[in-house]
Amino acid sequence: MTTTKSTNNEVTAGSDRPPLVRIRPSKGLVSIDFHELWSYRELLYFLAWRDIKIRYKQTVMGISWAVIQPFFSMVVFTIFFGKMAKMPSDGVPYPIFSYSALVPWTFFTSAVSFSANSLVSNAELLKKVYFPRLYIPVAPIIACLVDFVLAFLLLLGIMAYYDFPPTVNIVWLPFFILLAVLSAFGIGLLLAAMNVMFRDVKYIVPFLLQLWLFITPVVYPTSMLKEPWTLVYSLNPMVGVVDGFRWALLGSGPVPGINLFISCCVSVLLLLGGVVYFRRMEKSFADVV
Repeated sequence: MTTTKSTNNEVTAGSDRPPLVRIRPSKGLVSIDFHELWSYRELLYFLAWRDIKIRYKQTVMGISWAVIQPFFSMVVFTIFFGKMAKMPSDGVPYPIFSYSALVPWTFFTSAVSFSANSLVSNAELLKKVYFPRLYIPVAPIIACLVDFVLAFLLLLGIMAYYDFPPTVNIVWLPFFILLAVLSAFGIGLLLAAMNVMFRDVKYIVPFLLQLWLFITPVVYPTSMLKEPWTLVYSLNPMVGVVDGFRWALLGSGPVPGINLFISCCVSVLLLLGGVVYFRRMEKSFADVV
């Protein structure tokens, strides 16, 4: 929880007592003490590293699960959608077409899932120690970036196997990665705060993400939709991310334009909404969780 601190300087000379520090809730909905966040930056590193270690602790495959899930999803999609359903892929080999979308999509779903459950799973930590509460839902998102990097390296390997080199548009790829992170962050903050109050969120999130997959161009191209539905479709922030990945890496799909702008606006609104709701509820986390 972002706070304002005051120190009681009324300590007599020569006293061994440490100064009294009072931690009070900060005022306002979106005010964030960036100086405090920077002071606790090492804690964010340790929280993220802890999440990585716990996630793969006592697993046979270890961190290989970061690539196993999207890879076998790609195999299934290629068989059923690419071979059997003859789904168009904008002139790109279907394995590359689907896997290039699964890389950011798997990051997004993992980040949202872990972030949504982060406050509840760290209930004891919330009750005992003071630190910026914002770091708890942020740490899983940073940890998921490690999985993203591994899955992305496999994507480059698949592209090399099909002799399909990246385009010069790859210089724009960091922007689309940032867009995916902001989308996951905003939604993760919102769901994490809601999960403290309503434990139904734990069961809703997997169902929500499963439905979200089918309204995101993972197994099919956006070109299948016609105007004006593409504008409505772009209200899904992951449409801009997935289409952007394919355009930056493969040179396929629509050139980013108004659709990307809509997705970016929605991502920013989700982020602001998540921060506002998180700030409003964080004062009661320790009491309710």
